[in-house]
Amino acid sequence: LRDADAWQVAMGRMAKAVRAYQPDLLAGVESRGFLIAAPLALKLGCGFVMLRKRGKLPGETIGLEYALEYGSDRIEVQADAIEAGQRVVVVDDLLATGGTMAAGIALLRKVGAVVPAAAALIELTFLCGRSRLDVPCEALVSYDT
Repeated sequence: LRDADAWQVAMGRMAKAVRAYQPDLLAGVESRGFLIAAPLALKLGCGFVMLRKRGKLPGETIGLEYALEYGSDRIEVQADAIEAGQRVVVVDDLLATGGTMAAGIALLRKVGAVVPAAAALIELTFLCGRSRLDVPCEALVSYDT
């Protein structure tokens, strides 16, 4: 983030990968996903919404409980943030086990979004998170170990 040139290159490459899915919105997953999704949405000329933990968003929310390796959690989106049929790509900084990304996809579908893809800056391929997703996932950097 502190190297402006590297950040521009990363956002340019992410934009090229995500643009193909023709998103109306990008949904950033709390909280580091916001750092990727917000500037990426600006670069793509589309909107940005936040997927946050329980109780963090103002107004009426719609949520989804999901299982974690160590328990459960809940993510929410503002009830009026997404119109049915909008194309929404889920964005996070890291794809690890895939649990949070899969929950984000499920939540977006619950509110009527079409989810053509997911994207992450980094993927830890040895954790097989991609196998939990039923959409294509774009990642700029992959680590095998």
